[in-house]
Amino acid sequence: MKKIIFILVALSLILPIFAQNAQRITGVWFNGEKTSKIEITQTEDGLFVGHIVWLKEPTTKDGKAKTDTKNSVDKLKQRPLLGLQILSDLKYDGKDKYSGGKIYDPQAGKTYSSKAEMVNNNTLSLRGYIGIPMAGRTDTWTRTKIE
Repeated sequence: MKKIIFILVALSLILPIFAQNAQRITGVWFNGEKTSKIEITQTEDGLFVGHIVWLKEPTTKDGKAKTDTKNSVDKLKQRPLLGLQILSDLKYDGKDKYSGGKIYDPQAGKTYSSKAEMVNNNTLSLRGYIGIPMAGRTDTWTRTKIE
């Protein structure tokens, strides 16, 4: 009985640490080119998603809000880039690694499989790929603030 109580107490102390590490990815991040800021949040089901919350150039030359013009689906071409969800379904795998997600590249109008790794508290290595991770591109995001 003492062993069971000890195990339960130990688990109750360890599990919050695991959950805290998973949430290190949450916050606001500059993309690699520093042309947009993406806010990553955790959903109720424990997955991570990211929305564009800032654009260096939020409007077109004629002063209109930039839209998803490169999207291959005609009805989606008019949706605004600001607020657009570009990262979805990332799952925490442990040891600062995330997988199983999708990332949308509005510059190409394409969606890719994605995985990510926290390099440190302020650096996120995010890889988009088709098929296998080796056939893809890595972008390094840096932590920032919404301003």
